[in-house]
Amino acid sequence: MTALLVALGAAVGAPLRYLTDRYVQARYGAGFPWGTLAVNVTGSLILGLVLGMPLSPRLAALVGTGFCGALTTYSTFSWEALTLARRGRQATALAYVLISVLAGLGAATLGAITARAF
Repeated sequence: MTALLVALGAAVGAPLRYLTDRYVQARYGAGFPWGTLAVNVTGSLILGLVLGMPLSPRLAALVGTGFCGALTTYSTFSWEALTLARRGRQATALAYVLISVLAGLGAATLGAITARAF
């Protein structure tokens, strides 16, 4: 049953990641990976909320593992950082990595603190 819940969450998270990335790139251009940054930080915030709340293991699997796992993407983040560096944009790649990690950790922390406040 838990595996089905993870799959259901992923079925929502993955298309939302794709659509968000396409929308953000169309709006702001493809010079910087704003779409991936947006979904990763948003997913970190949601996961912080989920883990900070007293949710059932099934609901945590649906939202945390399934939805957030499919919404966020470490592989694309890594590929985009490497691509920026290979194209001679090392400073941009470094900024992207630092912003992604710090914003993701900050968002997860904010989510957990917010969840505990309620």
